[in-house]
Amino acid sequence: MSESGSARLPRRALLRGGVAAGALLGLAACSPAEPEPAPPPPAAPPTTTAAAAPPPSAAPTGPAEELVHATTGRPEVALTFHGAGNNTLDRKVLEALANGGAHVTVLAVGTWLAQYPDLAKMVTDLGHELGNHTWSHKTMTKLSVAQQRAEIERCRDQIDKLTGGPGAWFRQSAAQHATPELLKLAGAAGYRRVLSYDVDSLDWTDPGPATVRTQLRKAKAGSVVSMHLGHQGTLTAIPQILADLKQRNLTPVTATTLFA
Repeated sequence: MSESGSARLPRRALLRGGVAAGALLGLAACSPAEPEPAPPPPAAPPTTTAAAAPPPSAAPTGPAEELVHATTGRPEVALTFHGAGNNTLDRKVLEALANGGAHVTVLAVGTWLAQYPDLAKMVTDLGHELGNHTWSHKTMTKLSVAQQRAEIERCRDQIDKLTGGPGAWFRQSAAQHATPELLKLAGAAGYRRVLSYDVDSLDWTDPGPATVRTQLRKAKAGSVVSMHLGHQGTLTAIPQILADLKQRNLTPVTATTLFA
């Protein structure tokens, strides 16, 4: 083989190698590109176990509303009793009312309930209802705002301890009507309504059963009557009071029922 032939042989080989390489490159260029891997899905936000939300705090309460006389038109009256006094007489009055078919509202003084805690259950077991008449029955207008608040809240807490609730009503002590300040304090303590009255039995003056009975004749449909446990004249007058109400077609009910 000549030198020129021997030189061409490598060239042809190179050419053939080049053609083959070109073919491979062309195939690579013509082949569809390998699909790129799909992007991973967005990471889900980390899951955490939320701690139990604390119970919502009680919403601020505005001033309580004072109720004096119901306007439902129903032939009902509410006999409401100051809860304090002679323990033996107290029980007899509560029983006499229940035996006569009357359901009443007992506005308890806190110190009385602290001294005779079983009376709270007796009141409710007999079908009566329990309310708040301050802790120690002071003249509220002579106390500071802080002292008035304590009188309301301390009695409320005593009722709650004995019954599981704050009581159906609040009534201020030593006055027929609540001051604007007391209405604010009662509302803040959780009482929507303050219970006043439009008939005073005067039994707290011990005028005798006849006078108490006469006073009760002033009651009309919707009236709220102020009375007191622990007075013999009240106990003696109860049968006639209930008979008089029945004769006048008036039913003695709790204050809650009266204003329902």
